[in-house]
Amino acid sequence: GAKYVVTAGGVTVTAKRVVVAVPPPLAARITYDPLLPAARDQLTQRLPMASVAKAIAIYDTPFWRADGLNGQVVSDTGVISSTFDNSPPDASYGALMGFIEADEARRFDAASEAEVKAAVLKDYVTYFGAKAASPTSFVLQRWNNEAYTRGGPVSIGAPGVLTQYGPALRAPVGGIHWAGTETSVHWMGFMDGAVRSGERVAKEVLAVL
Repeated sequence: GAKYVVTAGGVTVTAKRVVVAVPPPLAARITYDPLLPAARDQLTQRLPMASVAKAIAIYDTPFWRADGLNGQVVSDTGVISSTFDNSPPDASYGALMGFIEADEARRFDAASEAEVKAAVLKDYVTYFGAKAASPTSFVLQRWNNEAYTRGGPVSIGAPGVLTQYGPALRAPVGGIHWAGTETSVHWMGFMDGAVRSGERVAKEVLAVL
């Protein structure tokens, strides 16, 4: 019969195995009965989310290309630390995507979207010229403010955390298995790492079924 009962959002599921694939600090907010081992809980107490936001300005065309620019910037000043050309392959419109990270992301957590947009476009004008001041639309994602991420792009450990608590990162607790990009040994923090973690945990589950 089923060994585990999982309840969330009014839905209850019973299962022989459970895969938890959310960042460690969010996995720690799940209520477990019985309690998780101390080693696992001590680990998740020490893996906070970093801080990141993404701002995308949409234009009629990728105008920067005509100026010989590829849309990529790395900067140690301003609000946007790096940008990428996110336009579609057919260039039917232009899209500049920029990351707001760390101290800058936290500084704008409580700001209005209009305030963030103004600061972002100021940087885009610096990088790409006056045309960048007038996007047709603007998209902002602040993961610090999202209920099921509370930051990004990844959960991070201070020096010594993994050497002292690391074994609990991937070790199953009974029939509870841990996945997610934070558990990957390659490309941790990226989609590549998330896929690798899924492949690993699938093998773990299949090995004991």
